Amino acid sequence: MKARKEFFKSDSGITVPAYLESYPIDYDNNIGSPGKYPYTRGIHEQMYRSRLWTMRQYAGFGTAEESNQRYKYLLSKGTTGLSVAFDLPTQIGYDSDDPLAEGEVGKVGVAIDTLKDMEILFDGIRLNDVSTSMTINATAAILLCMYIAIAKKQEADLEKLSGTIQNDILKEYIARGTYIYPPEHSMRLITDIFEWCSENLPSWNTISISGYHIREAGSDAIQEVAFTIANAIAYIEAALSRGLELNKFAARLSFFFNGQINFFEEIAKFRAARRIYAKIMKERFGATDPRAMMMRFHCQTAGSSLTAQQIENNVVRTTIEAMAAVLGGCQSLHTNSKDEALALPTEDSARTALRTQQIIAYESGIADSVDPLCGSYYVEYLTDEIEKGVYDYLNKIDMMGGAVKCIELGYQADEIARNAYEIEREIESKSRIVVGVNSFTDEDETSDAELLKIDDSIRQKQIRRLEDVRKNRDNMKTSECLKELERAASIKNENLIPFILSCVENYATVGEISNTLRKVWGEYR
Repeated sequence: MKARKEFFKSDSGITVPAYLESYPIDYDNNIGSPGKYPYTRGIHEQMYRSRLWTMRQYAGFGTAEESNQRYKYLLSKGTTGLSVAFDLPTQIGYDSDDPLAEGEVGKVGVAIDTLKDMEILFDGIRLNDVSTSMTINATAAILLCMYIAIAKKQEADLEKLSGTIQNDILKEYIARGTYIYPPEHSMRLITDIFEWCSENLPSWNTISISGYHIREAGSDAIQEVAFTIANAIAYIEAALSRGLELNKFAARLSFFFNGQINFFEEIAKFRAARRIYAKIMKERFGATDPRAMMMRFHCQTAGSSLTAQQIENNVVRTTIEAMAAVLGGCQSLHTNSKDEALALPTEDSARTALRTQQIIAYESGIADSVDPLCGSYYVEYLTDEIEKGVYDYLNKIDMMGGAVKCIELGYQADEIARNAYEIEREIESKSRIVVGVNSFTDEDETSDAELLKIDDSIRQKQIRRLEDVRKNRDNMKTSECLKELERAASIKNENLIPFILSCVENYATVGEISNTLRKVWGEYR
């Protein structure tokens, strides 16, 4: 019979064969056993047979009180880790009363101005009892210091404090845009965090090197892995140049990938990424500690795959993407809610998203066997093809001078834009079908779903709290702390984390701390 398409390919352009009667598999060098180098089959021997992935639902909106209620709700429904979304002003270092914050306070995440907001955000939540991920980059050092300050107030054991800050500024220059300072100074803050946490916060993941936003911007799977690992290489080289011990800091590096809907390619992507990273850590950098070679990663299902039309279809999309993440061996997972193409999720849709993970974990049987698709001719073929494509990009980036130099040249952004344009062309021509969007549409596409609405009055509430904090803090002490931070920022090898922590504990605002560093370092344009 005639094929329904002239040419079959994956989202990354890999040729998809009708079937494979055989495929050469180098088990010893490229696959190995679960929990063993090169970790193609997963970083733990028993994987989910011994412990399920962390079900970490990303949440945050409005004021700290509202987000605190959502976290307690999610914990009561079975979430096993928190994931904090911050609003745009917090992400780029502006207080809620700054003119540039108007219209954005509390809209895409929770508004945090001072330690007071963080105290409310985690009220009633013991930090030693929960793992927390914070999606924050340019101001990561400030929010981490706020979290530490709360832990100290709770008399928590800092050595056991677990969680992750995203802290990945390079992908901001590539794909997302919430940077503040020039790359040189941003990299300094990141290595300061590496150094300080290795001595004071040994169980904390100091960075989550993110391919998620690279993929959301329009990259394919190969570009997502390649640009993410190239950024990882840049961070590792920066830390080594600072004199940090590879096996020590690399054991706390983590990754964050996108879970897209091309099922088998996504499973292969995760397997290939682990193998490539392990080989680079061992062969290029000389890592000897197995933990420094393991790629531990969080996955979030794809926001870009969600549609505003027929939003119930998004439950199916998210389920497929979550299954691929689990079959690919993720360590933690966020499942998007069906209404996120239209608004932040309601409690009901967030619960359905969480229940999706729980059904996969407890009913599907997927979690009962380690890397159950190992040895599939098709999966191993896709894994090898993705690996080849990633190395092609990594070699080119090395030849061009590394990830930071390529960012300055706009190379990654151009490659992503080119791929995003091709995707849009395919959707418009219907060579790529999106159900409910360019095919199988309904006459009445109006959604009657109840949506979460963020009231603009939130900004006034935040401003009132901010004014109250400024009125009641020891302003002389706060001013002294900010001056000390300014002095330290002008000294090349001074670790800034103790100075930022002192500012935070004296209730300096996110904007005041960020502006102090802006004064010394300037802004990146």
